Amino acid sequence: MLSALRPAIIQQTRGFATNNIAVDGFTGAVGNTPLIYLKTLSEQTGSKIYGKAEFQNPGGSIKDRAAVGIVLDAEEKGRIKPGGTVVEGTAGNTGIGLAHVCRARGYKCVIFMPNTQSQEKIDLLSMLGAEVHPVPAVPYENPLNYNHQAKEYAEKLENTIWTDQFDNTANTYAHYISTGPEIWEQTKGDIDGFVCSTGTGGTLAGVGKYLKQKNPKTQIWLADPPGSVLYKYISSGGKLVERGGSSITEGIGQGRVTNNLGTFVNDLSGALHISDEKSISMVYQLLDSEGLYLGASSALNVVAAVELAQKLGKGSKVVTVLCDGAYRYQSRLFSKKWLESKGLGDAIPEYLRKYAVLD
Repeated sequence: MLSALRPAIIQQTRGFATNNIAVDGFTGAVGNTPLIYLKTLSEQTGSKIYGKAEFQNPGGSIKDRAAVGIVLDAEEKGRIKPGGTVVEGTAGNTGIGLAHVCRARGYKCVIFMPNTQSQEKIDLLSMLGAEVHPVPAVPYENPLNYNHQAKEYAEKLENTIWTDQFDNTANTYAHYISTGPEIWEQTKGDIDGFVCSTGTGGTLAGVGKYLKQKNPKTQIWLADPPGSVLYKYISSGGKLVERGGSSITEGIGQGRVTNNLGTFVNDLSGALHISDEKSISMVYQLLDSEGLYLGASSALNVVAAVELAQKLGKGSKVVTVLCDGAYRYQSRLFSKKWLESKGLGDAIPEYLRKYAVLD
């Protein structure tokens, strides 16, 4: 699987040289992102906390990895031919990654997404040449859910694939052969814990599986936003509850165990529930103390990394992923009016409110 991707992965994971030439264009430039030491938070906890800078992928997010992996897997299996169409149901970043890959490899891209997503994401998809269908945000069980609509659309067309990012385990495999090995090499194998949120489950499962194979003592934790069932599922030992509530984060949280997450869920060390208040506060803290302009899901991951470091004790080494930058959400995250409408105006510490510059 993904044999076409493997040479580039091998080249990029041997020393992480910065002078590599991406001979395969966009797809060859995905991955090999830096691991950033979060100095202020590390000093505050007495641990070493690192964030993998996935916002430095050429499409701007960690979802570039899944997009490349899934499309190359489909090509290798003969499921799509030149000039074909790629269809996906996505909350945004996977669609953006797919739109880039489709432009680079000559495919048409069609995206179905919840109409709750930021306008920045919708506009970017259109600018990248994707055909965008915003549809009502309804639960997965509803036949009008954006994933089901994407599948039905793809089934009607010739030479068309539905990439099925949630349940297509080529997603997990892409992280198993790239993100996981990169983290292991960058930390020189000296890592006590890895934690991140999950939407499809591909990152957590792929990275977790690789790190656990290298060192079974490494703890792998899931971070979960409000409105998701996974924290309770893992904490209760496998009891699914009805999904309720919502979160200001985009693209993370789940109402079910996806096929991708299912490949690793029983090997997780635990789960952390992270409130929107903590995530919003961390967006501003990271900007002020680390100079990092990150989205809410990245901030949630960092909150979780801090909490995991505290659980593991002083001197522990914890890694998370910085999924994407804040520029895809800035009209919300830095808007006083929007934050107040969500009851989050007071979540920002007084000394950091100077960054909320949008009305």
